[in-house]
This record gives sequence, C-alpha cells and structure tokens, in this order.
Amino acid sequence: MHKTLTNFLLPLIGATLLLTQDALAVDPDERLDDPALEARAQELGAQLRCVVCKSQSIEASDAPLASDLRILVRERIAAGDSDEVILEFMAERYGRYVLLKPPVQGNTAVLWIAPIALFVIGAMIGVAVLRSRNQQPTALDPLTAEEDAKLKALSLSHKENQDRHEISLEKELHHDAHPTKVSGG
Repeated sequence: MHKTLTNFLLPLIGATLLLTQDALAVDPDERLDDPALEARAQELGAQLRCVVCKSQSIEASDAPLASDLRILVRERIAAGDSDEVILEFMAERYGRYVLLKPPVQGNTAVLWIAPIALFVIGAMIGVAVLRSRNQQPTALDPLTAEEDAKLKALSLSHKENQDRHEISLEKELHHDAHPTKVSGG
C-alpha cells in the first residue's frame, strides 16, 4: 500500500510543481493588488524573454534580472501604459531578442518563413518519392520506319567492319604462322 501511494504521489507532486513554476518565480511583493492588472502583467511577462535564462519568459524565470523586468512591467501597467507600448519599450531598451514572439520584419522574416518553406519542400519531396514508387515503367514506343532503316544500316555497317577486322586478323595470324622465306644469296 505504501509503495502504491508513493508511486502515485511523487508524479502528482512533480506535475504540480511544473505547472506552478510560473507562479513560484513571481515574488508576492511583485504582484499588483488589482487581479485584472496582475493577470495582464502575467500575460505580458509570458511574452518577454529572460535575457539571462534565454529559454524562459520573465514570468517563469527566478533570475534577479527577470524579477527586475517583472517589476518594470508592473510599474508601466500601473502608470497606465498599453500592452503595445510596454512591449515596444522593453524591445527598445533590451533589443528585439527580449520578445519571445518577434514581429515579422525584414530581419526576422527568415524565422517566420523558413519553417513553412521547409515543410513545403519536404512535402514536395515526399510526393515525388511516392509518385516515383507507384509509377510503372512505360513501354517504349515502336520505331518509325525511318528509325528502323537507320538501325539496320548501322547494324550492317557494324557487321561489315567486324567481318573486315576478322579477315585482317586471320591474315595476320596466317602470316605469323607461315612466314615467307627470304632467300639469301
């Protein structure tokens, strides 16, 4: 019974900790009193990258800089700034890298287009491979009368050259086997 309970509780506790990681990163002193404004701050924080952790939002990170950024976002919300103004302020101050979802611009277009392009190219290759596997070999069209005549002429010409070569070889072999006597005087 104890082992079954442990096997059940440990994964449950682990999942709970993973799901509440964002909530654990935010210090209670950082929270806004108004629940609607706090929810807005958390949504904005989820869109901003911790420049120390790089793979976490500032809401999920417990780095001191992330804490400073969370406080800054909440101060801007309390000052009445809109979400767009806050995101633009953060991007100007820390660079576009701070945005977890960078806008489509000339320098970020590759980030948005490359996955789609690679998917389309992969799909085209897949379709081409499947088609080539399903395609039966086609029978060759019969030769026209003109093509047939050329083929026969080439074949005869080849046969004649082969016959001449064989005759030439036979003469050489015969000559080597029976050399002519040179009379000496």
